[in-house]
Amino acid sequence: MESHPAFDRGRVAVITGAAAGIGLAAARRFRAFGMKVALCDTDAAELESVASELAAGDASSVIAIGADVSRLDELERVRDLAWQRLGPVSVLMNNAGTGLGGGAWERYDEWKRVLDVNLWGVVNGVHAFVPRMLETGLEGLIINTGSKQGITCPPGNVPYNVSKAGVKVLSESLQHQLRNTPGGKLSAHLLIPGWTDTAINRKAARDRARLGGAVEAPLAPAAPRATGAWTADQVVDYMLAGIAAGDFYILCPDNEVSVELDKKRIQWAAGDLIDNRPPLSRWHPEYAPLFEKFRSS
Repeated sequence: MESHPAFDRGRVAVITGAAAGIGLAAARRFRAFGMKVALCDTDAAELESVASELAAGDASSVIAIGADVSRLDELERVRDLAWQRLGPVSVLMNNAGTGLGGGAWERYDEWKRVLDVNLWGVVNGVHAFVPRMLETGLEGLIINTGSKQGITCPPGNVPYNVSKAGVKVLSESLQHQLRNTPGGKLSAHLLIPGWTDTAINRKAARDRARLGGAVEAPLAPAAPRATGAWTADQVVDYMLAGIAAGDFYILCPDNEVSVELDKKRIQWAAGDLIDNRPPLSRWHPEYAPLFEKFRSS
């Protein structure tokens, strides 16, 4: 597998949500490539511990920056510090996220928090970094962490679904604009994790089980460890292979759901609109048997 030039030794990556989970797994892999990394998260104490681990005695190659991605000025500060202390940024991974939400008219404060982090965090990352990344003229990547729930939209956690649907639309439009930018050497990619075993996902699943609602990947069930889930390292491996292949949609399977089944679910969801079925018909008693027949066809 040939690596993308943005991952070359000495290049710089900025990762939000880097203190744990997929963000931390990506940071470890980028450091293994010999890259410099700027780690961004709200958990400053955990972030410092992670930065110390990743620096491995080379403090000039890793910086930890506590920041709230919902604020553009804070991501502009992250950008400026990364450029000043590490150099031009080649990889931006907009990965910070939160899971708990509610119904369409419930838990307004959670609505705002989820959209601020999951959607506005990506919008702010794009606004803060992409213009300057284009100016450098270097090959570069913007990787946005989405979710299958932003595509199939299972009932029960509307804010999360809305936020991740927004990330999908933004990422698609970003890639279209980048590939039509004269002289531009940036590409955007939508990472769509499968069922991934991370602490934040397990907590979110427990909260959602308490509130009620269906769950699609990447949020794991409430078990102490999700035996059917992939690890964050497996997700990052799949992400890197997808980028090397030039894929925009990096649709990750897991140990229970194959890419083929994901495609069936996505195709059925699109069919609700095309065939004028009730929305979210997969969870409608009248249509559930029809979906089971469709998925096995």
